[in-house]
Amino acid sequence: MARDAGSFDDFYRATSARVLRYGYAVTGDLSDAQDVVQEAYTRAWREWRRVQRHPAPEAWVRLVVARLAVDRYRRTAGWWKAVARSGPPAPVAPPGEDTVLLTAALRRLPANQRQALALHYLFGASVAEIAEETGAAEGTVKSWLSRGRTALAGVLAEAAPAAGPRMLEVNDVD
Repeated sequence: MARDAGSFDDFYRATSARVLRYGYAVTGDLSDAQDVVQEAYTRAWREWRRVQRHPAPEAWVRLVVARLAVDRYRRTAGWWKAVARSGPPAPVAPPGEDTVLLTAALRRLPANQRQALALHYLFGASVAEIAEETGAAEGTVKSWLSRGRTALAGVLAEAAPAAGPRMLEVNDVD
């Protein structure tokens, strides 16, 4: 049986502005609010036959928004607490040539390898901490780190002739 797209569209037009305001109040961030509201309406659309029979469909969507916001907060709370304890960052000088090369090289890696390398080398996260944050097994994280270092070395070797006489080493990021 096909979904009733017209009734969902009407529901969305009638409620989306209010639900977005609610999402913003719950998350405190417009971008996060837009993300959780979009996901809530996506779930409502998937379950539209059931949701439209609910006594209060808008309340159903708001409940999903609230639960998604809490889930998002729980995933990021530990990271934000660590940032808050460390205080504001010190002023940083403009990036040097090595930093620009390294950043460009990192962009060429798959996202999971880039994330693992950044967490390990920039934040000092252990394999276990990376596994917990990403939801991956520790062996998978070790593989991402190993493959990421190998790929990064190759990309940096390609970029080295353009960088001049000094060759940036993968170990320079430590």
